Parts: sequence; C-alpha cells; structure tokens
Amino acid sequence: MGNIEENNTEATILEAAKRVFLRKGLFGARMQEIANDAGINKALLHYYYRSKQKLFEAVFKQAFGLMAPRINNVLNSDLELEDKIISLTQNYISFVIKHPYLPSFVIQELNSNPDFVATLISEDHFPNITVFRNQVNQLVAAEKIKPIDPNQLFINVISLTIFPFIAAPLLKGFTRLDDKAYKQLIEDRKVEVSNFIINAIKIEK
Repeated sequence: MGNIEENNTEATILEAAKRVFLRKGLFGARMQEIANDAGINKALLHYYYRSKQKLFEAVFKQAFGLMAPRINNVLNSDLELEDKIISLTQNYISFVIKHPYLPSFVIQELNSNPDFVATLISEDHFPNITVFRNQVNQLVAAEKIKPIDPNQLFINVISLTIFPFIAAPLLKGFTRLDDKAYKQLIEDRKVEVSNFIINAIKIEK
C-alpha cells in the first residue's frame, strides 16, 4: 500500500505542478503554490522534489515522454514527405499549446544544464531522424523536391513551430495582437508552417 500511496502522491504533485507552470511559467511558479494546489504541505513536496528545478525536470520528462514517441513514429513512418511535414507540424504545435512553458525551459536547460539534455538525448524514445534524412535525400536525388540538406529541413520544421512560443511577448508587440488573437495565430500555424515548407521545397511542374 505504501508504494501505491507514494505513486499517487507523486502523480498528484506532477499534475498540480503542470497546472501552476501553465498559469505562471517556470520563473513565476512557487513551490508553496504547487503544494497548495496539490493539497499537501510544502515539507512533503520537498520530500519528493528538493527544488522547483527538479520538479520541473520531472514534469518535462513526463510531457516529453508522451510527445517524443509520437514524433518518432511520424519520422519513421511510411508517410509521404509532405504528409510527414504536416503531421510533424500539427503534432508539435498542438503539444506546445498544451505545454507552453516547455520551450523556454528547454532553452534554459541548453544553456545552464547540458547534463540534463544529454540524459534526455540518451533515452530510447528520443526522436531519430535517420529515416527522415534518407527519405529527403532520396527525393532530392530523384529531383522530386528542391535540393535541401535534410538536417536543415528538419530544423526549419522545428524552428518555425517553436519560435512563436519562445518569443511570444516580442511577436505580440510586433503584430499588435492581444492574447486571444495571438492564440488564433498559433492555431493557424498548424497549417501555415507546413504549407510554407512544402511550397519552399516543391518543384513546380
């Protein structure tokens, strides 16, 4: 029973943390607020997670563990390249809409905690782009798409989907959009990004 109770408490903490991180982001969230949301005292929260950073890493790994296999399945599927780009874009943007605090956390970890990133990359479900890379190279060789480095193409997909989340305050300023209009713009990018990339590599007949 003890293990079940511990697992339930940990799951409750992670769900509470997700809600608080969603509302406040990584920097605005407070451990006391997470404890309150989870219905436990702060001492118990610290028993499970010594710091907000450790808690966020746990939340991130859980979320990434749900998303990474989906991305990996798309990359390694038998889908045509265009369908693969559409699916990657829609999956990625939909995921980050639900977890908008994650991109800034990734950037922070890349700069301050390379060991965490190295651990993430070593996990079995971390996306592998080998099949995607070979597919792009074959289509380029067959002159079915414009010449492009498959690594550059993959980076284009990821960059165009994730940047509007990282730079949201700046882009809202440039576009003069309020929160509601900007959220709609992000939704629209599920189609806009894939259309842009597909048109960029398509060979006109």
